[in-house]
Amino acid sequence: MDLESLRLRAVAIAELYDRHNVAAGRGAWSTGDLALGFVGDVGDLAKLVMAVDGRREITDARERLGHELADCLWSILVLADRYGVDLAAEFARMTAGIEEHLEARGLHEAG
Repeated sequence: MDLESLRLRAVAIAELYDRHNVAAGRGAWSTGDLALGFVGDVGDLAKLVMAVDGRREITDARERLGHELADCLWSILVLADRYGVDLAAEFARMTAGIEEHLEARGLHEAG
């Protein structure tokens, strides 16, 4: 899947969550709710990374790592969509800026 396909899938799932929450009487998640959920997922990811690296004990950490990375990506894709951010363009701009910064300091590897 390309980034746009991932974004569309993430937004479709977010819409399903919104409908589910509204039907349950809770209301759709705001961008703030999504951001807080993302922070929780990043915390879970950090714990799993520590376990995979031998710093904590979590059963099946390696198997759970991919799921948690996907949870984080989902949040990023949905937040970007809700704020109208073109992630592909921003990623290209950000990485070009880093590359330019490193090249100016002679840190870029010759390819």
